[in-house]
Amino acid sequence: IRVLIAQPKLNVKIVGGYAGLLAGMTGKTHLIFDDLAIMRAMANMVVIAPADAVEARLAILAAAAYDGPVYLRLTREASPVLFDDAYRFEIGKATVVRPGKDVTVFGTGTQTVRAFQAAETLATEGIDVHLVHVPTLKPLDEESIVAAAKATGLVLTTEEHTVIGGLGGAVAEALGENYPVPLRRHGLADIFGESGPDQALLEKYGLSVAKTAEAIRAFVRTHRP
Repeated sequence: IRVLIAQPKLNVKIVGGYAGLLAGMTGKTHLIFDDLAIMRAMANMVVIAPADAVEARLAILAAAAYDGPVYLRLTREASPVLFDDAYRFEIGKATVVRPGKDVTVFGTGTQTVRAFQAAETLATEGIDVHLVHVPTLKPLDEESIVAAAKATGLVLTTEEHTVIGGLGGAVAEALGENYPVPLRRHGLADIFGESGPDQALLEKYGLSVAKTAEAIRAFVRTHRP
């Protein structure tokens, strides 16, 4: 990919169809959650991780229209629909899913859906989450990321991906250079996966709706008791 596609900037689209943690019972050989980091580090590569079926369709059309290499991350399992038919996708643009004032949460891929569900739960506890979906890891919408960080002064990233080099790394890099704030990267640790039912794996690795809410809650209470 690096030598034959990315270096000459060929008009090739690559789809990771089983990306992420939720590949059912196939086990660690079929689970990949370092793909965004690998592809993001590759020169000339556009990297996209849609949240749901609505965005996936629009992202595929945008990738096809783009002249150059694109990596598109899709999951094996279906996910709840987050966006309606009015949603518009644009390569390189983030979107505010839920405005809030207490903590800014950046999500990507299907983890944004779980982050939204977690935010709705936290709202009943008085924690107002400013949720921003980042479907394009590269090019990164640094302007929107900085604006969202300024909205609350606290940032948590969440992703169904290793915390090394993915969304968390990208946001940390952008804010470190432009607007440093307290930040926590929520995602998979420096590990390999294992075989198991999807929901059990989400629970074990801290990415279920409840575990995501728990991570956000703990982060907010640490900084704003």
